[in-house]
Amino acid sequence: MLLSQSLTLVVDLLGQVCLFSSLLKNELCVNAAIFMLFILCRRAHTLTVLFILTCALVYVTLLEETPQDTTYNTKRGIVASILVFLCFGVTQAKDGPFTRPHPAYWRFWLCVSVVYELFLIFILFQTVHDGRQFMKYIDPKLGVALPERDYGGNCLIYDPGNATDPFHNIWDKMDGFVPAHFLGWYIKTLMIRDWWMCMIISVMFEFLEYSLEHQLPNFSECWWDHWIMDVLVCNGLGIYCGMKTLAWLSMKPYQWQGLWNIPTYKGKIKRIAFQFTPYSWVKFEWKPASTVRRWLAVLGIIFMFLLAELNTFYLKFVLWMPPEHYLVLLRLVFFVNVGGVAMREIYDFMDDPKFYKKFGQQAWLVAAITVTEFLIVVKYDPHTITLPIPFFIMQCWFLGLILIVFWTVWRFFFRDITLRYKETRRRKQEVPGDRPLGNGNTVTPSGRSKLNGSSETVRQRKS
Repeated sequence: MLLSQSLTLVVDLLGQVCLFSSLLKNELCVNAAIFMLFILCRRAHTLTVLFILTCALVYVTLLEETPQDTTYNTKRGIVASILVFLCFGVTQAKDGPFTRPHPAYWRFWLCVSVVYELFLIFILFQTVHDGRQFMKYIDPKLGVALPERDYGGNCLIYDPGNATDPFHNIWDKMDGFVPAHFLGWYIKTLMIRDWWMCMIISVMFEFLEYSLEHQLPNFSECWWDHWIMDVLVCNGLGIYCGMKTLAWLSMKPYQWQGLWNIPTYKGKIKRIAFQFTPYSWVKFEWKPASTVRRWLAVLGIIFMFLLAELNTFYLKFVLWMPPEHYLVLLRLVFFVNVGGVAMREIYDFMDDPKFYKKFGQQAWLVAAITVTEFLIVVKYDPHTITLPIPFFIMQCWFLGLILIVFWTVWRFFFRDITLRYKETRRRKQEVPGDRPLGNGNTVTPSGRSKLNGSSETVRQRKS
């Protein structure tokens, strides 16, 4: 609320400046707008934020009459505490790996991560009934059990029984989750920056939906909804567009020029737009098969990605949140902003552990949040989460796990031992060449001079 009000105030101020400059018929509008934007972005404003925060607290203490509503005061006190913590974090927290559009932006989301993790911990320590009813304090419409929508049922692409609309099954599946799938995988591709990892996660999640549709009816979808609409159309198109964006970012020249050194207003506006692109570009080369450490790390990244995806569906199921509720959307927006920073910190930690000796702060929080969300699901609905998986599905997952273990052992242990043995054997079988002496002559491996050596050497041998 405070952030939105501040942005609204800035926009109104810029509008008034532009209106005044238009009356004067000069170039003050463009100059003032550019000046205001970059003054707000270039400095930390620690004293300014502290002064505004102190004025707000003084106003509440001395000038405002405290309402007599206990519930309202409790809510307002919690929100005010969170805002004070966010103000502290935005101005004083440690910077992350990203600097554009502004380091304060990423510090803000770091503090939001801390607040969200504390909220999850609070929910985890409540009873199931109290935790679900606590959601009413956020939205009075929550706290009511909602039926899950079944996406399965009639899977005919063309339904001849419906003369008015034989393709009604396709149109029924075209809801708000279709653009969400595309946009989500476009952003995930920008985070992971690897085509193979994105495709593996996309396909693996569809297998998870097949495996867990007996627990959540929401996972029950038609075959063409799984593989055509999700994997090929939504996910595949999002991954393709994401890889094209990555190619553009990797080839883009990053030569930043000062705003005031740009002569034209068009160039200045373009420079402001490029403020929202990376300051420099780092291409991720995961190389999962290079070492066993990187292989296990990549497997852990894929596992955490899949777990975070599953938490999206299980959390709204156990906390009784409808899929279209704004809290579900806010959670996705949150992971969009923190996921990229976390992936960069994980990659730096894997790529150069000598320099990055500590696990990144945002990556640490994202891992803690993902695990806490899963623990909430386990506590609030252990019956659903422990429903027995069909035997043939268990066989498939067990077979896949065995293949991964065997490939890991063969690739990083037996294969390396075999290669070292072959290399040692090859070196022993090689016939070493003649070694030259310092005077230009050669000596055999036994140390004797050749018969066709110099006459001086032969005379020395005879003497």
